[in-house]
Amino acid sequence: MNQLILFILSSLFISSLSSKVEPPKKTRARITVMGIVYCDICSNNSFSRNSYFLPGAEVRLDCKFKASWPRTREQISFSVNRTTNRDGKYRLEIPSVDGVACGQAAIHSSCEASIMRSSSKECNVPGYKSSTKEIAIQVKKQNICIYRLNELNFRPSKTDAGLCGN
Repeated sequence: MNQLILFILSSLFISSLSSKVEPPKKTRARITVMGIVYCDICSNNSFSRNSYFLPGAEVRLDCKFKASWPRTREQISFSVNRTTNRDGKYRLEIPSVDGVACGQAAIHSSCEASIMRSSSKECNVPGYKSSTKEIAIQVKKQNICIYRLNELNFRPSKTDAGLCGN
């Protein structure tokens, strides 16, 4: 009887040594940075009934994200250019970043959008040139972070007094 118990215990011990130990999963966040560019027809730095979203505008994004690991601290920095779609929206998708969790990304990161050029001949004078304020939205369950940057705008070189009431 003792040999049977000893055999079972030794089998369990050997099988526990041979089983693979899974390393802890790394925290990864999927990050989206987005915003809009519009034509400010009345040059009042607000979207009015005469304003319209500006397709084809070029925007430069400069972002920094801090990643935290138990033994190191890293910073991920990048600059990219994006062009607005037909609705005046630009978007940057960052699939996943090692060591950046949504909560950390919202606290320890920054993104700035700057307008580079307008696609419109009539609306090509920079208004709001850059945006640093952002609204961070977290979806904790799926570890998704969405950064909605404040809007940017161009304006015409001359304001139409009849259209804008000036």
